[in-house]
Amino acid sequence: MKNSLETRLGIFVVFVVMAAVIIVETLNGWHFFQHGYHVSALFDTVQDLKTGDNVKMAGVEIGRIEKIAIEDTKVRVTMALNADAPVKTDSTATIKFTGLMGQNFVAIEFGTAGAPRAIDGTVLTTTEQPDLNAVMAKLNDAASGIQNAMKGFTGDTINNLLGPLTDLIKQNSGNLSATVTNIESITGQIAAGRGTVGKLIYDQTLYDSAMNTVSNLQSAIASAQLMVNGITNGHGTLGKLMTDDTLYTATTASMTNLEEIMIKINHGQGTVGKLVNNQDFYKNAQLSLQKLDKAADGLEDQGPLTVLGSLVSTLL
Repeated sequence: MKNSLETRLGIFVVFVVMAAVIIVETLNGWHFFQHGYHVSALFDTVQDLKTGDNVKMAGVEIGRIEKIAIEDTKVRVTMALNADAPVKTDSTATIKFTGLMGQNFVAIEFGTAGAPRAIDGTVLTTTEQPDLNAVMAKLNDAASGIQNAMKGFTGDTINNLLGPLTDLIKQNSGNLSATVTNIESITGQIAAGRGTVGKLIYDQTLYDSAMNTVSNLQSAIASAQLMVNGITNGHGTLGKLMTDDTLYTATTASMTNLEEIMIKINHGQGTVGKLVNNQDFYKNAQLSLQKLDKAADGLEDQGPLTVLGSLVSTLL
């Protein structure tokens, strides 16, 4: 009987231990039975991160925080990752939180596609998130500053600020009323379509004229566009002048011929060249003019026949 009780007690203890292991591993995601690898990261502060918190990549859990320890001026966080966690050597680790009052976790980025996979013992680079407590402290300081500034605006201070403006309004109340009345009158005339501004807004004739002007302008622009397209395509006189190579070739040939003619003239070739460059022609012309001048001087004292015979003999 005693042996039977001890046997039953032993079996019960074994079942209790197994149940405890199953419960613990269920809460921890069965990581005890999974093979993985360990990576670490050095942070300036881990905020409220604790051992057992999640490690996530793109919101998917890939491991747990295994150990947190201080090393010099940094905090080393050791993470146990699943074997299939696609962490790269250039992945970045950041401590984040799920909400203002939520649990902290470590978020790991994917890294670049060409980077090698992280192995056991890899140290990841880190980025620091703003400390929530520091942010709340700054907000509290800002709120305190605003509160202190508002306390400085007492009733006397407000009266001192608004007093001159109030006096100005009281002193010029008549002018302000007249100004408001004039503005109401002007806006009423505009609304009724009277005056230059009212006609500009409400006159249908002005609108039609403006629309016709715009239409004519659009037609002129379209015509100009068609003309430009025709010139570009070589249509018409201007188009041929702009695009036809024959004109360019003829102009080039003419300029070449003109250049050759000018060269011949400069060298005294041809009739024009001799007229321009031959000194004898100049002398003969000058001599003929002198003879003609002498003949003209003798015309005053001689008769018509005598003048004609003298002129012929002089020239010959």
